Amino acid sequence: MTTWSLRRRPGRMLGLLLLLILGFLVLRRVDWSALVPLWLRHRQLGLQAKGWNFMLEDSTFWIFGGSIHYFRVPREYWRDRLLKMKACGLNTLTTYVPWNLHEPERGKFDFSGNLDLEAFVLMAAEIGLWVILRPGPYICSEMDLGGLPSWLLQDPGMRLRTTYKGFTEAVDLYFDHLMSRVVPLQYKRGGPIIAVQVENEYGSYNKDPAYMAYVKKALEDRGIVELLLTSDNKDGLSKGIVQGVLATINLQSTRELQLLTTFLFNVQGTQPKMVMEYWTGWFDSWGGPHNILDSSEVLKTVSAIVDAGSSINLYMFHGGTNFGFMNGAMHFHDYKSDVTSYDYDAVLTEAGDYTAKYMKLRDFFGSISGIPLPPPPDLLPKVSYEPITPVLYLSLWDALKYMGEPIKSEKPINMENLPVNGGNGQAFGYILYETSITSSGVLSGRVRDRGQVFVNTVSIGFLDYKTTKIAVPLIQGYTMLRILVENRGRVNYGENIDDQRKGLIGNLYLNDSPLKKFRIYSLDMKKSFFQRFGLDKWSSLPETPTLPAFFLGSLSISSTPCDTFLKLEGWEKGVVFINGQNLGRYWNIGPQKTLYLPGPWLSSGINQVIIFEETMAGPALQFTETPHLGRNQYIK
Repeated sequence: MTTWSLRRRPGRMLGLLLLLILGFLVLRRVDWSALVPLWLRHRQLGLQAKGWNFMLEDSTFWIFGGSIHYFRVPREYWRDRLLKMKACGLNTLTTYVPWNLHEPERGKFDFSGNLDLEAFVLMAAEIGLWVILRPGPYICSEMDLGGLPSWLLQDPGMRLRTTYKGFTEAVDLYFDHLMSRVVPLQYKRGGPIIAVQVENEYGSYNKDPAYMAYVKKALEDRGIVELLLTSDNKDGLSKGIVQGVLATINLQSTRELQLLTTFLFNVQGTQPKMVMEYWTGWFDSWGGPHNILDSSEVLKTVSAIVDAGSSINLYMFHGGTNFGFMNGAMHFHDYKSDVTSYDYDAVLTEAGDYTAKYMKLRDFFGSISGIPLPPPPDLLPKVSYEPITPVLYLSLWDALKYMGEPIKSEKPINMENLPVNGGNGQAFGYILYETSITSSGVLSGRVRDRGQVFVNTVSIGFLDYKTTKIAVPLIQGYTMLRILVENRGRVNYGENIDDQRKGLIGNLYLNDSPLKKFRIYSLDMKKSFFQRFGLDKWSSLPETPTLPAFFLGSLSISSTPCDTFLKLEGWEKGVVFINGQNLGRYWNIGPQKTLYLPGPWLSSGINQVIIFEETMAGPALQFTETPHLGRNQYIK
């Protein structure tokens, strides 16, 4: 049998070869285009820059866009916000992609729940919106470290946003994963993504002339085939141009429009004009004013941009919320961290309500769309729930015994280099340092960003950027020195992003002598953090609680939960958690006086409320239907 098979094999091979030749001759006559789905046959060219116009295939195309960030909006409300965008007469959604949220630990990716980028993009397509994707790797977006992951700063020589090997290797691995998700969503693959932005406002940073070419190639090598764009403000436009990439501009006034469009013509000739970010408002910083831009001024500038023959993207159409600890900061002359609300005085409010800007812009875009606009969706209901009084309490000092063994170190360790989270350090939250001292004196050190100093459990003041020294009072015997340090947000814009490590940076000195032998607690306040505190760990609330402390209460809801706002009168500074969701920071210095609580994060029945308060506890937690931001909104 074996011998027969061997003898027959040459004949068998010849038969297969004849079949292949015959098949090739037949298939040459097949119209392959007929095998391409009808809905893909017309998607050959995509969005192009031709002369002064954008062209989508063979038709002139105007980009009337608006920015919504999926990671700042509860997933349950994505559809509501996108429908409101469509009803405003816009045709394109723009969104950033936050690397720090999607890769919280090196090589571990999260695109689930509120981070499901693909679901967000496909929902936009379903509603009838095109998409411009802004994947970074740096995005600014008033996010911690401009959206870059903090574990990059474990490298003492790290040079972010350059072709430094340690940075590009991390970007390459991230883009390998991210682009495998993005590529199928492109226009030429049947998806809604018509353009992709190369990095973000690099001209104002401009530390490496090879960097932007590297990012462009990194996108193209991984299958990005749609139109590529850059985006720069007036400070960086002259240095942000990349060969083969269409330059766009960011601005807020008509004066800047004339200046920048003239410059664009001089450097790239006859090309379509695009305002990638027309700022409909601005973000707020703790201790500053609430920024407001009048709706008539917005309409005037938007009209001028379109009349000048330019496409436009409204930044923000809907800002949303810096839930958790995602907010960034600015540090030029003074360090200023961004508030929890990303309301931005945008076209829709933080809770998705209509404004005077919305109505005026809907009328404007409706007048030039040529087709009737869909009706705006109804407003989502709001409720003022009854106030709640916390009934249980756990001081920070009592909580420490449930945290496991602290990290022990001769010297202070900064947050990013703590040996936690699989070696990735700590990204957000608080960090507590303890050491023993035997004398009084002057305490000094670099604290980033705000450190409350305790002798045993008694607060003696704060160290921060302005206050770098503090007197430690006369003590007797063995004394515990403690510093509770808060990361208030890493800088998201500017030249000092490489210097954004948090906690104690370098040595801590008492009378100019470095202190030694520290015990360090990582207080990241993630969901797993609170799982240590079962009900048996809490105590009844005393008349005079020891602070800092956690306070536990419950909100009872008998009907369908609705949106509301938490009002924290009498409380000073801290964080609120509802059913495990971190609503963000509060601080009585304003301008933000309430925290947005989305209805989908509540349930009928009992809802757990935990407040971490640093310095002064209030009597109760109140609820209101309207935010306290000094903001006029349109009630439909």
